[in-house]
Amino acid sequence: MIRLALYQPDIPGNVGAAIRLCAGLGVPLDVIEPCGFPWDERKIKAAAMDYIQLADMTRHNSWEAFQASRTAGRLILLTTQAALPYTDFSFQPGDVLIAGRESAGVPESIHNAADHRVTIQMAEGARSFNVINACAMVMGEALRQSR
Repeated sequence: MIRLALYQPDIPGNVGAAIRLCAGLGVPLDVIEPCGFPWDERKIKAAAMDYIQLADMTRHNSWEAFQASRTAGRLILLTTQAALPYTDFSFQPGDVLIAGRESAGVPESIHNAADHRVTIQMAEGARSFNVINACAMVMGEALRQSR
């Protein structure tokens, strides 16, 4: 099964959108803390709406805790710093898609830990997409290939 991991997200609304995305697609979600905001269950539930009850979400208190919990699968980093478009990548069941912070992406150590890096080709002059929009695009392709 494909998984989605958010590395230290900055925006609670994006966590809520990720919960809705993953719940709707039946994909487990990992949130790697610390987040760039105080975790407030009430605000997260409001952003996730009633999908939070359907979500398979795990919070990890650190990158190390996340890594220790992984049993198998490749780590696929979604990054603007990759050369390989996600549409040219061969996803497999068990892959973990990881997206970085909205403000800063992921540190070099996470880039180095990734088994593969993929990007979304954008129009000239565009810098990035909303992180959850990007996750939805790549997740759709990963699920199409692996189901």
